[in-house]
Amino acid sequence: MKIKEMAQISLLLAIGFILHLITPGYGAGMKPDLLIAMLFVIILLKRDFKASLLAGGVAGIIAALTTTFPAGQIPNLIDKLTTSLVVFLLVKLLADRMPNIVTAGIIGALGTLVSGTVFLLSALALVGIPAPFEVLFVTVVIPAAVANTIGLIVLYPLVVFSKKVVDGSRPQQVTK
Repeated sequence: MKIKEMAQISLLLAIGFILHLITPGYGAGMKPDLLIAMLFVIILLKRDFKASLLAGGVAGIIAALTTTFPAGQIPNLIDKLTTSLVVFLLVKLLADRMPNIVTAGIIGALGTLVSGTVFLLSALALVGIPAPFEVLFVTVVIPAAVANTIGLIVLYPLVVFSKKVVDGSRPQQVTK
């Protein structure tokens, strides 16, 4: 992986980190996880297994460090790594079969549902959850899936456009 690719991944994860921090929690520390929207953008953009796994691991660490869910550190790590693998496989399966915008929407919805389900199940198994699974799924995971789907449909084309602009620009000579 080149330095430029690592820098792009780092910037996108930093944006996701900021979104994760400013999203308010509700209901015993639960909150929609917008960090995974940026994780999905990275996976869609790079389409590389190592980059996907690396981004998932770093996103898991970021989410673990900033979680408002009681004892949610390990469930966040499990969730992000599992989700990055599932989404990578979905991208490989769907990418060349339909337009990118449709793929982004599907990834936003399915990826968030996978992420929320894995998080809740791992939290339930490891530390317990503050409300019934079904209640948390309906009140947290489904709204997050809607938000991430809309977010990816908007963000992914913008990131692709920005990448094309940056890649197409030539270094400017400062002095003559």
